[in-house]
Amino acid sequence: MRLRNALIAAMLFTAGPAMAQTPTGGAQQKPAPSSPAQPGQTAPAKPAATAPATAPAEKLDPAKETAIRHLLEITGGAKEGENINEGMTGRVKEVMTRALPADQLPKFMDTFTQKFTASAPPSAVTDAVVKIYAQHFSLEDIQGITKFYESPVGQRMVKEMPDVARDSQSVGMQIDQKVVIDVLRGMSEEYPQLKQMLPPDPDHPAPAPSAAAPAPAPGTAPAPGSTAPPSSNATPAPGTKPKPPQQ
Repeated sequence: MRLRNALIAAMLFTAGPAMAQTPTGGAQQKPAPSSPAQPGQTAPAKPAATAPATAPAEKLDPAKETAIRHLLEITGGAKEGENINEGMTGRVKEVMTRALPADQLPKFMDTFTQKFTASAPPSAVTDAVVKIYAQHFSLEDIQGITKFYESPVGQRMVKEMPDVARDSQSVGMQIDQKVVIDVLRGMSEEYPQLKQMLPPDPDHPAPAPSAAAPAPAPGTAPAPGSTAPPSSNATPAPGTKPKPPQQ
């Protein structure tokens, strides 16, 4: 059961972005409701579903395809498939680390990686990206963009953009995280459950618990107005005889 839940979580975690996409072709229209059959009549047979006609894919101009693949090489876009595969594999490993014993994890990940790479080669992503570029840019556009990225400033941009994107994302996450926590703190009076979930507020630290009054030291005189219990170990005052114990 634990393994099955972990696999389900891994599949949902990796397939979430794809599931959130809107299918192409617009919203699906609901079929018109058929009228119910009258008594004594046989319901009409439903027509067989026919597959929609698919337009043949437009053949890509070889010169344009070569130019796009060259652009992807100099910009690092040709490695997009490898990056996606590594990200997916890393997410599965993160989930399975909590579900499998440590001695079973390496063999599991080796088998998964082999099967996953065989079914989803990185080249398939590159082929799809080439077609996307071809839909949005003309051959002249690709040649102009390539000329920029082959220049010194273009190569500088290729080198620095991963760090710029990473730092920008980190700063944005920090800003949004602080705002989220502040908003939830403001709602904690209406929803007291939030107080146990949120981290301590550094601007309003919780009051320190009051310290208990220390016990009086042995032999210390009691405070005025208080009655001290008799002690069998009390030392008699000088010049007085201790009273003999009562029989």
